[in-house]
Amino acid sequence: MLTAKEIKPGIWWVGGVDWNARSFHGYTTECGITYNAYLIMDEKVTLIDTTKAPFADDLIQRISQVVDPSKIDVLVANHVEMDHSGSIPAIHAVAPDAQIYCSAPQGVAGLTAHYGDLGYHGVKTGDTLSIGRRTLTFVQTPMVHWPDNMVTYCAEDKVLFSNDAFGQHYASSDHFDVDNDLAQVMEQAKKYYANIVQPYGMQAGKAVAAVHGLDLDMIAPSHGIIWTEHIPDILAAYDSWTAGEVREKAVVVYDSMWHSTEAMAKAICEAFVEEGIEAHFYDLKVNHPSDVMTQFLDSRYVCVGSPTLNSQMLANVAGFLTYMRGLSPRNANRIGLAFGSYGWAPLGPKGVDQVLSDCGFQKPLECQTINWVPDQAKLDELQAKVKTMIEGARA
Repeated sequence: MLTAKEIKPGIWWVGGVDWNARSFHGYTTECGITYNAYLIMDEKVTLIDTTKAPFADDLIQRISQVVDPSKIDVLVANHVEMDHSGSIPAIHAVAPDAQIYCSAPQGVAGLTAHYGDLGYHGVKTGDTLSIGRRTLTFVQTPMVHWPDNMVTYCAEDKVLFSNDAFGQHYASSDHFDVDNDLAQVMEQAKKYYANIVQPYGMQAGKAVAAVHGLDLDMIAPSHGIIWTEHIPDILAAYDSWTAGEVREKAVVVYDSMWHSTEAMAKAICEAFVEEGIEAHFYDLKVNHPSDVMTQFLDSRYVCVGSPTLNSQMLANVAGFLTYMRGLSPRNANRIGLAFGSYGWAPLGPKGVDQVLSDCGFQKPLECQTINWVPDQAKLDELQAKVKTMIEGARA
């Protein structure tokens, strides 16, 4: 029998843990994934969210440790996406009289499309539901990160069931922030934000502002660990990320055929190092775009390089730029630099340059290209130009 965990008196974690998950929508999940669901024992037995469908049996086993699943009176579906709602049919099968609450109208429409009409109750911001000694308050958080998203707050226990906000793809046998390596958890929270929530920073910022006004002992997200003592840390991080703040930090991203563009990338990276700027160096043959985006999130300088192949940039670079653009990285405080080698025409690096322009990055230095194999003199010249760009940006 799988184990339920009481996280507050009368509130139990009953979710699923996917220790072996290594990908989510093309984003690497090297630490696995949890699908958090929470059972509240009150006059009305209430389940907050479910799990991905393959973990329905795990969910029901854990609920069974606390109460007969057929006794569930209320199911709150904070989010339609299938890693949250996938076990709704299984719960409906064992508790057919349970009333299902979700956001109106998007949650109702989404759940109906996925699972048919199960008699959903649509709720909006400010609506409440009494389940006994507790009253649940619903707040819609559209586009954090789907139109239907909402969060549920229990004032009596000072718990926010925060859905995707403040989550991490991080599997652990310990459910609380204080029982895990905080640095690792925060890094996974950053990766989660960078690769999932980043496109909706404005909407996420409004949600975070609302959270600041709540009396909180606990933030219980749908993925990863539960925040208790480190609530100020994750709120401060979200304040920074949603504001689009960048630091004096650089990412240098490239692919190369015969090491010429690689040599340029090394020279550029070294320029940042010599100027005392934290730099991260990524060869796209061995680094995944989602890992690059984690450091990209708060980097002021983004340098992307490709040689020319068949009049285009290399496919790895094109794939990275497509992934980056999909995360809506527009930020007027970010500085972009395109670079690369070429044989007949510098069309690869120029294609990169166009994407950086489309993203709205500042480009104080024009696209840097070198014909064929760069000698040391050309690399020194490139490094000097990058240093001048940095000095200008600091002025």
